[in-house]
Amino acid sequence: MGIEFLKGHGTENDFIVLPDPDAVLDLTEARVRALCDRRRGLGADGVLRVVRPDRGPWFMDYRNADGSIAEMCGNGVRVFARYLVEAGLEHEGGFVIGSRAGERPVLAHPDGSVTVDMGPALVTGTGTATLGSGAFDGVAFDGVAVDVGNPHLACVTDVPVAELDLGSPPGHDPALFPHGVNVEFVNVLGDGALRMRVHERGVGETRSCGTGTVAAVAAWLHGTGQQAGKATVDVLGGQVTVVVEEETATLTGPAVLLARGELDRDWWNSL
Repeated sequence: MGIEFLKGHGTENDFIVLPDPDAVLDLTEARVRALCDRRRGLGADGVLRVVRPDRGPWFMDYRNADGSIAEMCGNGVRVFARYLVEAGLEHEGGFVIGSRAGERPVLAHPDGSVTVDMGPALVTGTGTATLGSGAFDGVAFDGVAVDVGNPHLACVTDVPVAELDLGSPPGHDPALFPHGVNVEFVNVLGDGALRMRVHERGVGETRSCGTGTVAAVAAWLHGTGQQAGKATVDVLGGQVTVVVEEETATLTGPAVLLARGELDRDWWNSL
């Protein structure tokens, strides 16, 4: 008997879902790295383990592609919610998902999209992100530090984000972000319309980052002197809608499950 898995994505930020209600899988860093490797594994930006605690809601045990543990993932929680609905573990409509960043209420819509209450987007300071390659090698971009349950540095810039080389992690102030940071580069397309690229800690550049889109909107609003507002955010993998309020923020976007199968147990044990 193999180990059940599913593959899904939210605006092309892709994940391996491991149903493990009784938390019996030994999900080591080596296994996560192998699963997420696009040559020797299934390939993904991260792993979503589905665990049922003794008390409380279904828990999203999220791991980055490098095996590190992350507090929250906005695209991942949408995929997680879609899995719970399609597996019959939750009904369409509203329910709550647990995460290391706290409980997250979600609303699963009939069209497959999911709205997530992301909690407050807290502006905590400012910093700079320095690119290490490409035409803007050594250039420092001013950014706004935003806590969305995990750390972000969102840099709103007039430089077209399509021209940036995000092949290496942008430099940042380790005193401001001692555990690393997700870095967003953001263009304003118009009132309430943004474009973003992102380098995620522990992963690299991804097609999308849900918490990053919330941070991008919060940084844009902060720069215009606003505390609340709504924007669409275009990412490489599609588009999401973010609403930032004084007490919380919501993220709405697609969630797709595209495959399921079994991992070979001998392969798993060899890791």
